[in-house]
Amino acid sequence: MKPVKPRMPAPPATELAEQAIPRLLEAHGGLIYNLGLRMCGRQTDAEDLVQETFLRAFRKWEQFEGRAQPGTWLYTIAVRTCKRIKRKRAGQPQRMQSLAELMPTPEEGEIPDLPSGHDGPLEYVLRREAQEAVQHGLTKLPPPFRMALLLKDIVEFSVEEVAQVLGIKEATVKTRVHRGRLLLRKELVKKLPKRKAPPPDHEKQVCLHLLHAKQEALDRGVEFPLAAGELCSRCQSLFATLDLTHEVCLNLKRGPLPEPLHRLLLQEFKHAGRPASKRSVKRPA
Repeated sequence: MKPVKPRMPAPPATELAEQAIPRLLEAHGGLIYNLGLRMCGRQTDAEDLVQETFLRAFRKWEQFEGRAQPGTWLYTIAVRTCKRIKRKRAGQPQRMQSLAELMPTPEEGEIPDLPSGHDGPLEYVLRREAQEAVQHGLTKLPPPFRMALLLKDIVEFSVEEVAQVLGIKEATVKTRVHRGRLLLRKELVKKLPKRKAPPPDHEKQVCLHLLHAKQEALDRGVEFPLAAGELCSRCQSLFATLDLTHEVCLNLKRGPLPEPLHRLLLQEFKHAGRPASKRSVKRPA
């Protein structure tokens, strides 16, 4: 079973912003910066996202009542800031593809031939290409899908926490995350070698039920209850590529906040009390 992610305890109500926000910056700054890169697509936008998020958190700290985790509160600010940055460029999906449309079809004569998991040169190259495919796929996801997926599979929030941050229903979170994973998988499959697919063993509806159970297992961070040997070859391939997609997403959270931006924010915290008219957005050196 996946280990429980440690939670940052809610700070006491008497803690000052000068103490709390630098601590939140250390804990979440790098991840919010990396999310900005994935969500906004440009380094300058990611830097703006980090600056605006933490400066807003600093100024609004007295409004934080400690009822939620401080990280959840912080990401709510980050999401709103990101939407504001992307408002002119963000598009909405014209039509949501059904799960059936995102499933491999019986007419497809090939299925992905995944790396074996060993550390050979071929497996290394394939996994590197898989990472590039997923990163590219993230830039093509509709923004609502991308934001939900980033919070769920990179930040590793629960479905409930993602719903709280985005202000949407949990069922909507699952819909966006599940379809987002399948859309990323389609990009991943393009980069993988193929092998001849055997005929389907089950009706498509059976595979859809199994896919739903697999997605629910990923949501909860638990093992899928059926062993690979109990699945048909097509479902085995589908689930293995979903696992690889999820693994790549988890690896995307790595990376610290750039040191110049970190220093700049600590300096900005000291001057955050100045009137907004006298404050300007700065760039890290």
